[in-house]
Amino acid sequence: MARSQETFSKKEKEKKRLKKRKDKALKREERKASSEGGGLDNMLAYVDEFGNISDTPPDENVKRKEIKAKDIEIGVPKRTDAPVSSSREGRVVFFNDSKGYGFIKETGTEEKYFVHVNGLLEEIKENDLVEFELERGMKGMNAVQVKIVDLVAKKAREEAEKAALEAEEAKEAEEDNDEDDKEEEKSEE
Repeated sequence: MARSQETFSKKEKEKKRLKKRKDKALKREERKASSEGGGLDNMLAYVDEFGNISDTPPDENVKRKEIKAKDIEIGVPKRTDAPVSSSREGRVVFFNDSKGYGFIKETGTEEKYFVHVNGLLEEIKENDLVEFELERGMKGMNAVQVKIVDLVAKKAREEAEKAALEAEEAKEAEEDNDEDDKEEEKSEE
């Protein structure tokens, strides 16, 4: 006589599977019965003028502040045409006369650069304030054209740059005021 292909474990697995399916259907029905419904209205979200997400629509009676398109800056702010100098300033943090090399730490970025005696225009020692240019070497950036900074000349140069920058800012502010005055005259007409 042939034995049945259904074993006890197969029957138990089938019973568990059917029970899971019934439980899942019951849970689905309970969720449908207890849900508020509403459809699309419950799924909508609104963004207010500050970029905050809320579930209430914005109030139409509130007066909004007018923003000019030219005042909106996307990404990086506009660069002013500041004089770009290829020379950099830094302080010698280490220099070995016998081996002929050292390191310079740039004042603005605190970045360290290698310097070799062949890249020097005049002799330097540790803690000297120097001016240098950068050049790509085999293992990174190297300082070349290194010379000691004349502090009096540096101060005069900085004051001249500052005065030129202030004059340019004053000119831009005056142009902005002129444009605003013209726009006000047009709106009054």
